[in-house]
Amino acid sequence: MESVHELPLDQILLGDSVRMMRMLPSGSIDCIFADPPYNLQLRGELRRPDDSLVDGVDDDWDKFTDFAAYDAFTREWLSESHRLLRKDGTIWVIGSYHNIFRIGAILQDLGFWILNDVIWRKSNPMPNFRGRRFTNAHETMIWAAKSQSSRYRFNYQAMKSLNDDQQMRSDWLIPLCTGAERLKNEHGLKLHPTQKPEALLYRILLASTIQDDVILDPFLGSGTSAAVARKLSRHYIGIERHPAYVEAALGRVRRVRPVSEAGMSSTPSKRDAPRIAFGTFVESGALPPGTVLTDRMKRVQAVVGVDGSIKSGTIQGSIHKVGAEVQNAPSCNGWTFWHFERDGKWVPLDVLRNEAPSA
Repeated sequence: MESVHELPLDQILLGDSVRMMRMLPSGSIDCIFADPPYNLQLRGELRRPDDSLVDGVDDDWDKFTDFAAYDAFTREWLSESHRLLRKDGTIWVIGSYHNIFRIGAILQDLGFWILNDVIWRKSNPMPNFRGRRFTNAHETMIWAAKSQSSRYRFNYQAMKSLNDDQQMRSDWLIPLCTGAERLKNEHGLKLHPTQKPEALLYRILLASTIQDDVILDPFLGSGTSAAVARKLSRHYIGIERHPAYVEAALGRVRRVRPVSEAGMSSTPSKRDAPRIAFGTFVESGALPPGTVLTDRMKRVQAVVGVDGSIKSGTIQGSIHKVGAEVQNAPSCNGWTFWHFERDGKWVPLDVLRNEAPSA
């Protein structure tokens, strides 16, 4: 098979992941996000007692595995991933307890250098219907560089700013994909059983890539990574073998408006306020980058950046830091000082915290 000589940037490819990856040139990808099959192929789709699809697993799941076949498949696509990554590139792989440990061992066997394991804590997990195990309330992500010598990218200040000027931890509390974000089929049912929330991919890509980087997702599914990559002005290449998922992902990506015109860069910020970070509302889309903020009297303005910082003139930082500096004050509660427009009225940022579901 001949290799493709030019990258199919900002395209979604229909076909087998490994076959399509082999057509891409070596050393051409900055970052890979992979949500591989959870070793379910011999069991089929998991269903509730009423025969509807579930995001969780049942108690008999582990009895229907073929570890040798799954390991061979994992080694195949991870080998291609290693070939495709630039020398300083990174990969994120997400999985459950059924597969993530096997994936981690194979990553190390192939020469990847593990940087972090990150726990995605689901604030609204699916219950365990049989009541014979703990509720499956998290998934594990492995973040790895191509090699130990890679000079990988980590946007530390962006992550700190997204978390109200505190270092970002490796446990991320983000809800499952629900509501309007969840794609449905013609019958009103979930289109994809494990659609990932955009907030999760927002944080991943903001942490480890910059504008115009090339992101590859070899198991694109419903297109979350491609949609978020476009939103953050990154290039994407998606691979998906299910035609219905490809069609849905294409439509989803077309509806995304990139935020590069907001002109905001990632900078450090300072002080922390109560427990919900301002960046949480930015990455979830509740307060999109480019949103204009003003004080109650409309004397000063600021613009929201992609990393949860805001910028007013030449001053950039957290909502608290910028609020203090524009007032020449020693401190400021940015939640009450800054207002945004909603339904024709200017309301304080604090309404977002008041409306947020409790963790």
